[in-house]
Amino acid sequence: MRAFVVVVEQGSLSAAARRLHVSQPALSQTMNALERQLGVQLLTRRSTGVQATDAGLTLLAEARAVLARHDQAVAAVTRHTGAGDSVLRLGIPLELPTDLLSGPLAELATAYPGTRVQARHLSTAAQLAALRAGDIDVGLVREHPIGPDLDAVLVVAEPLGVLLAAEPAAALAGPDGIRLDALAGLDWVGFPRSGSPAWYDELTAILRSHGLDLGPGAPEGQELIPEVKLAAVTAGRAFALAPPSWPQPIPDSVTWSPLVGHPLVRRTWAAWPASSHRRDLGHLIAALEIRGVDRV
Repeated sequence: MRAFVVVVEQGSLSAAARRLHVSQPALSQTMNALERQLGVQLLTRRSTGVQATDAGLTLLAEARAVLARHDQAVAAVTRHTGAGDSVLRLGIPLELPTDLLSGPLAELATAYPGTRVQARHLSTAAQLAALRAGDIDVGLVREHPIGPDLDAVLVVAEPLGVLLAAEPAAALAGPDGIRLDALAGLDWVGFPRSGSPAWYDELTAILRSHGLDLGPGAPEGQELIPEVKLAAVTAGRAFALAPPSWPQPIPDSVTWSPLVGHPLVRRTWAAWPASSHRRDLGHLIAALEIRGVDRV
């Protein structure tokens, strides 16, 4: 409901995605799912933006009333919150190992039952900006932050494999996987440099050093969700990178294979303000670091 209100107010999916700190494809999927759930068209989509239909305007009025009542209820309950209760705002990237956070968050809930975690999906660049602006308390980022204002600890290192359509994968695969240089001639289904410049530059340098022509790449400001990756790979003339523990179900038409020699490793750091003295934050970082020892 809140996302729908922002879309109508902004008149644009891209502007609404920036305001909500989510990717545009993810927001578009949310709007499509809402329309399917209600069985009506809520938005008219044009090249210049979006506009609410009559049904959309009806929902807009109802949604604003529901959200106002929700915010009122939260404010009323907050008045009874104890002094030790707090919110820990966590930034997360688009893809993470499924079990990376479950254990540390469970330990945090046990040690600090008054701490409520709010997670937001943000790119690495957006997380670092949000950390410095005080908008989040800890982020999981794909490059080590530079400067004394942020601390960081490595929590996971994932050797990346390759997603290919089943037929070319069978032709390229050897006993130890697929050689990176064997992917020359295929398009890379990548991510925009603006999301994580240092990681993008490291990754593309390795790909180019193996003779891969990367083409134009993903449009700036538009991260690719897993469904889009799979759809692009299925056509047979492209490849995408993914770790062995990629959480997205892989259809029969697509195959994941390791890369020979593990030339590509995606690292994720937990980053937080160096000036922070929050004990609940310190507990979460320690739990992430301990679990990360076996992952790096």
